[in-house]
Amino acid sequence: MTKIIEALREEHRNIDKLLSVLERELLVFDRGERPDYHIVHSVIRYFQGFPDSCHHPKEDMVLAKLKARNPIAAARVRDLEIEHKKGSIRLGRVARAVDKILIDDPISRSAVDEIIHDFIDHERDHMEMEERLLFPTALEVLEPSDWNDIKEKWSNKADPLSDTCLEGKYHILRKLILKWEEEAELGRLPQNSEATSAS
Repeated sequence: MTKIIEALREEHRNIDKLLSVLERELLVFDRGERPDYHIVHSVIRYFQGFPDSCHHPKEDMVLAKLKARNPIAAARVRDLEIEHKKGSIRLGRVARAVDKILIDDPISRSAVDEIIHDFIDHERDHMEMEERLLFPTALEVLEPSDWNDIKEKWSNKADPLSDTCLEGKYHILRKLILKWEEEAELGRLPQNSEATSAS
């Protein structure tokens, strides 16, 4: 059932976009300027509200089926449940660090930088492992009946960053991401196209 894996991959793409948003705001902070804390809080709320409550349980279901179907193949995949819990702990550290900044509780810039980079780096490493090991192994090993069982228990909660679910609190965040994607795309166009055409 490649649709399930494709849905998880799409959610990974959205998660990575949010990690990029967090990175951009951290760069602003590192320059000694004030990042947009509304955006930072929106990213934190997204991670608290979607991956932990919806995305990760889906992946845990896939791994559980994989363990039941082929424990040897499943052993190649790290323990997702433990990894997801560690990710939640790291996210909690990010939220607390941001709160400390906002209430002028002493925290060094280097500590904030380390806490947020630790979260971003581990999230990306974790998703890369799932893309490289979990998803291909599941597609190879699981039977149609396994996929049907997963589908029956599958949460229909839409990713707040998807086209189909634009909750108000994520609307600004999605617009910002789309704007940055557009700017990045423009940045990839050949430089000095006017000068090229003039010569």
